[in-house]
Amino acid sequence: MPRRTRVSAPALPARNSLPARASQLAREAIAWPAGIAGACALILAVGCAAPEGSAPPAADETAADLVLLGGTIVTLEEGAPQVEALAAKDGRIVALGTRAEVESRIGDATEVIELAPGELAIPGFIEGHGHFMGIGDSAIQLDLRGAESWQAIVDQVAAAVADTPPGQWIRGRGWHQEKWQTAPEPAVEGFPVHDSLSAISPDHPVLLTHASGHAVFVNAKALELGGVDASTADPPGGEILHQPDGAPSGLLRETAAGLVQRARSADGTPPPEEVERMISLAAQEVLSHGITSFHDAGSSFEVVDALAAAADAGGLRVRLWMMIRASNDELRARLPSYKGARDADGWVRVGGIKLSIDGALGSRGAWMLEPYSDATHTAGLNLVPIEEARETADIAIETGTQLCIHAIGDRANREVLDIFEDAFKAYPDKRDLRWRVEHAQHLHLDEIPRFAKLGVIASMQGVHCTSDGPWVPDRIGDQRAEEGAYVWRKLADSGALIVNGTDAPVESVSAIASFDASIGRRMKGGERFYPDQRMEREEALRTYTINAAQSVFEEAEKGSLAVGKLADVAVLSQNILTVEEPAIADTTVRYTIVGGEVVYRGDGAR
Repeated sequence: MPRRTRVSAPALPARNSLPARASQLAREAIAWPAGIAGACALILAVGCAAPEGSAPPAADETAADLVLLGGTIVTLEEGAPQVEALAAKDGRIVALGTRAEVESRIGDATEVIELAPGELAIPGFIEGHGHFMGIGDSAIQLDLRGAESWQAIVDQVAAAVADTPPGQWIRGRGWHQEKWQTAPEPAVEGFPVHDSLSAISPDHPVLLTHASGHAVFVNAKALELGGVDASTADPPGGEILHQPDGAPSGLLRETAAGLVQRARSADGTPPPEEVERMISLAAQEVLSHGITSFHDAGSSFEVVDALAAAADAGGLRVRLWMMIRASNDELRARLPSYKGARDADGWVRVGGIKLSIDGALGSRGAWMLEPYSDATHTAGLNLVPIEEARETADIAIETGTQLCIHAIGDRANREVLDIFEDAFKAYPDKRDLRWRVEHAQHLHLDEIPRFAKLGVIASMQGVHCTSDGPWVPDRIGDQRAEEGAYVWRKLADSGALIVNGTDAPVESVSAIASFDASIGRRMKGGERFYPDQRMEREEALRTYTINAAQSVFEEAEKGSLAVGKLADVAVLSQNILTVEEPAIADTTVRYTIVGGEVVYRGDGAR
């Protein structure tokens, strides 16, 4: 008999105390199923559904491994945008159609999932820009995203100090000074100074990463270990914020963070014993949100090796497309041997090079054409010299690798588009390169049409708009915000391809939250951030599926539900394409299916 009854796995806990959460996740770890094998000959042999009324096929020939029935199944394919049922075998979709057609694929070993009325099956979400290891790392440090004041963060650190042996590092992530209910006192440029933090942690180095990931706040012990004092010069592309008397305040912008991070480990990478745990926790978190593929926005060759080893050991059930972050010399020496799949079954694929031209708006590191409205002495930071970036562009074209450049400010976006355009002119025989601007958050009106004209992809994050919206006009003024901040509608109408994501762990890796933000642009208080730039619902879903696949040359394999494509599916508790807009945020993931295997079961899974 087919398998129709199953017991739900425990849902992943809400993010609260990170060390406790990591421990709970480890106890409730999902047992990842065995790997898949996708054979093209088999796809051709079984690619068509049996006609209605035909006899059930022999179980050992065409019986499916998995069948979905009922609910609503949206394919995003023009010829059949909605079907009643889906069948998968050996990791691929082998049938789509009516219930009667697909039921003929059910055999004794077939797992059958009967969707409840109102539930929605869609192509698995593709996270278009995130930091996979960062998600795992954030699960083993203090979660500061809920803090409403600087004192609340000091109190969190004090509690950690009481449970941590002297000398060990205490780390946290997610604080954002613009989201505190009260301003810190004393302060420099709205950021606190380290005195109160240092007072409760004299024997523990403390490193607290800003929500954007583009600044850190440290205590006196960490400054001492990093050799940072009043006489320390700013490194290229970074800034040490000083108090009026010249002493470091504790805030280190951009590359200046490395001065202290290197005191924790020589090359700034996590200690080896943490890597395996980070991979496991990241995979669980990603899959719990219905994400089946993930574009990793910048990792080292060594991290790629670690992820490939995890995939070969069967410990990775999400497909990773990797951008390499390395020096130009290292890229020339190593990238050619890393291009393509790094593991036996293609779970980890290297396809991009990552650069960061500027920083983030929250820490005033985004590179702007004009000074900040609330800090007129600065227009942000250029992190990578333009000539160095041009050299990277040459390497990308010569190696057939996509170039993906982080650009948030309007000056940064202009410079990046100039780099891309000049490279395209220098190599006119190279076409359909699909280079990407990562974030493209703040654009001058002149740059908006250039994306489509050049064939450059705008890799944006819907949830950044609603998270940042309350304070963006303060940073850059109402006019610049209205004309060029998170202008999805203007970009889409100009013909640009838009990819969605979360930039996790900057934000939660929730695809549903970013989808909701993309169509509603509702901020925490309910006000909409320039709502004329909203996406339509199917348009937003495409940015999270087929657009994301197309952005990395994978549209033939994933991004929609079609016979022959990978059987990567997310099943949601309700239809996000039709429910009332305020209810979208209540949507949960029932199942995440990768290669025809259920790798996550949420609350309500039957």
